[in-house]
Amino acid sequence: MAELRWNPLLRDWVMIASHRQERPQMPKDWCPFCPGSGRVPETYDVLEYDNDFPALMQNPPEPDPVATNFYKVAPAYGKCEVILYSPNHTITLPELSVQHIRKLVDLWVERFEALKKDPNIKFIFIFENRGEVVGVTMPHPHGQIYGYSWIPLKILRELESAELHYNSYNECLICRIDKEEMEFKKRVIIENDHFVTYLPFFTEYPYGVFISPKRHVGTISEFTDDEKNSFAKILKETTGTLDSLFDYQFPYMMCFHQLPVNVDKDYSSFYHFHVEFYPPMRSKDKQKFNASSETGAWAPCNTTSPEEKAEELRQAYKRFLDKMQGGK
Repeated sequence: MAELRWNPLLRDWVMIASHRQERPQMPKDWCPFCPGSGRVPETYDVLEYDNDFPALMQNPPEPDPVATNFYKVAPAYGKCEVILYSPNHTITLPELSVQHIRKLVDLWVERFEALKKDPNIKFIFIFENRGEVVGVTMPHPHGQIYGYSWIPLKILRELESAELHYNSYNECLICRIDKEEMEFKKRVIIENDHFVTYLPFFTEYPYGVFISPKRHVGTISEFTDDEKNSFAKILKETTGTLDSLFDYQFPYMMCFHQLPVNVDKDYSSFYHFHVEFYPPMRSKDKQKFNASSETGAWAPCNTTSPEEKAEELRQAYKRFLDKMQGGK
């Protein structure tokens, strides 16, 4: 079964993908993403790989006959891609060179432009799930791209908030958030010529950093060549900083928020590309669980001080730089 079902309470689509339960448990001595598997080229640096068990498809099956005059269903139209970061089975994003991550940035741009050509795709979501604690079963370094046939609710709410702010103050909301953080300084972790990493004033997660371009830019494909290099560098340093917090591979969800595509409304004046991290750890050995308040009422509670955690992250960033310099 693969279909979309309309949730009338939230006015949003739910992906029903029961076939994903059939995903096999991979043998410990075989990986489909490693050269020699027969599933990928014998040599590659970065690679797009069509998901074998996609929740969304460009040739979806007909929905099951369960719709009524009240409940709506729709085909699970879209695209699910896997982005392989490296042929090395055990390396992770912060361990890759900046030059290699730049190749990854170029592949993200290439896939964004390719998916945008499908007029039925409305939002292109680039993301990475890292670590068993967030449900990752495939350790080979990879991220994913989903092309949705609608604008998901969280993104839609950000767009609506950005439009309201723009109409009131004639400025981009993300630009204003960036300005507030850079002027306050105490929550800024990393900065380079084109990007800034900070722990937002309103972060829901103890280490839930944002990466934002300093220039008002709506999508990853609008980056200049220099911005792509700077983005590769700050991705390495941000993920390396998280790993340096407690000296282990830090789990996270990394999500790229950018403009929708193939829609009638022009959001480009008031919406701004940024990366949001959702790391599920609140300390070295304690996980932050989204319990009843967070899940049932969407009322997040961060039990830590963003300013204190930002200082922890800055110290971790220094340790990461020292490690990098020591490895030269």
